[in-house]
Amino acid sequence: MSKHVVFVGPDLFNAYTDMVRGLKQAGALVTAVGHTPRDRLDPELLRHLDHYVRVGSLLDAGAIFEAVRDIDRVRSVDLIETGDEAIVLHVAQVREALGLPGLTVRSATLCRDKPAMKAALREAGVPCAASAAVSTMRELHEFALREGFPLILKPRSALGGLGTHRVENVMELEKAARELGVGTGKSVAVEEFIEGHEGFYDTLALDGEPVHEYISHYYPKVLEALSNRRVAPQIAATNRVELDSYRELREMGRRVIKALGIGTSATHMEWFFGPKGMKFSEIGARPPGERLWDLYCAGNDLDLWAEWANVIVHGRPSKQPSRRFATGSVQVRPQRDGRVAGYAGLREIAAKIGPFVFDRSIPERGAPTDPIHKGYLNNTWFRLRHPDYDTLLEMMAFVGDRLEIRVA
Repeated sequence: MSKHVVFVGPDLFNAYTDMVRGLKQAGALVTAVGHTPRDRLDPELLRHLDHYVRVGSLLDAGAIFEAVRDIDRVRSVDLIETGDEAIVLHVAQVREALGLPGLTVRSATLCRDKPAMKAALREAGVPCAASAAVSTMRELHEFALREGFPLILKPRSALGGLGTHRVENVMELEKAARELGVGTGKSVAVEEFIEGHEGFYDTLALDGEPVHEYISHYYPKVLEALSNRRVAPQIAATNRVELDSYRELREMGRRVIKALGIGTSATHMEWFFGPKGMKFSEIGARPPGERLWDLYCAGNDLDLWAEWANVIVHGRPSKQPSRRFATGSVQVRPQRDGRVAGYAGLREIAAKIGPFVFDRSIPERGAPTDPIHKGYLNNTWFRLRHPDYDTLLEMMAFVGDRLEIRVA
């Protein structure tokens, strides 16, 4: 009999339609729990669902539990899954309450609570930046006195770079702390700033062991990319994963997965490498955002959404990555917000990189621009693939140097 999988929150992000599609292709019976009225769901999502249940809020673990319990009474539920970090813990709580396999509450909590995560990993010998959870200005000043500036402040369960502040002095520290609610009962994460290159290590883990692994790089680091309009942010997924130069990173990623008790799950881990060596940053028990799995699909001759489903449903992958292409995404932003009035350099760029583009977005004249904090798949962007990683980087840099968005 087919496994019955409940997928929670497929209406939160368009990538989750592909996760649901993968489950159907793996032969599962798929019921979804979401908060969007059924008649407003994407038809492509509905096409892959056997049943849909609406709840008032996906941030209410009790509402999810009641919905899944009712679903289970009609047809026994085998698995509960989600791809969304904001509800990973809620889903784990429901999973444990119903006695179902999958990510535990402990692991989900450690993947969401940044200070607790780093404390557990330091205990396991994983190199991390100094960090703490603080709820008062006094605790914050004591940390700053001990570790020095610059520092990073962010919510304890921050999503990506949202709410993250780099502070250089006491005045900036106190301003950021007030914005995050320190002194009003809120606890936030404060960390030592780590100088160096930033990237990520993504896996599909099966019983605590990666059966798929991918490595990508940010150019420049995330905080600069989301605050400086003059840079053209790039993400590059290497096809050199098996080289010895990545061995330390791969070994650290495996230690992190084991230390946090992550069994069978997608994972997204960020890291730094600089003067202090390799340092762990944070991990989520979910796929990466920005549809980065699509980069891995395009570079490795596989459907990673289907691979995730095969690991979840059947306990095994069906393919291994070819590593045929390095892939990347480059975004160009206007110097101010407004409406697109035209482009400079577009023809030159098309002539140079055209054969290597597998996806792109070039808003038409008159289209409104997006604020730069919205992420990497906004405004004008190109996704490329090339057999040589260094050539890929050169092409993305060419786009960033030559393309100009004119704004009215």
